[in-house]
Amino acid sequence: AGDIGSVNVIDNLEKIKPVQAVHCNIDDASLYTRFPKDLWLTRGGMTFFITHIAGKPPRYNSRVKQLLAERKPDVLICGHSHICEVKKDPASGVLFINPGAAGQQGFHLMRTVLRMQIKDGKMTKLEVIELGKRGALPG
Repeated sequence: AGDIGSVNVIDNLEKIKPVQAVHCNIDDASLYTRFPKDLWLTRGGMTFFITHIAGKPPRYNSRVKQLLAERKPDVLICGHSHICEVKKDPASGVLFINPGAAGQQGFHLMRTVLRMQIKDGKMTKLEVIELGKRGALPG
């Protein structure tokens, strides 16, 4: 789900649309009960596996390797490293996505999120949105 202060962000987002998220290693304890560790979703004809800590291709952590051996998604979305990266896993064909980090906590220089459109089993218009430098004051 994200950074310190995630509860307020999620509460505000839920006023607009339903939120589906996973908890992360620095979340408030209330988010551990509110959101799962792993989330499998099907949207627009594509299957997504979302988790916070996965590693990256070809070096997934052992837990994620086991989950991917049992069930193959079209897209794996994870975070933790704070490094924005999108690439196809050549071994499995799974699209690996790490949106980077949108919050102020961490070592990343630029805060980023990703936006995409999904329709009829295809992802289009994938874009990186930069939210400004970490630590920069808004405005």
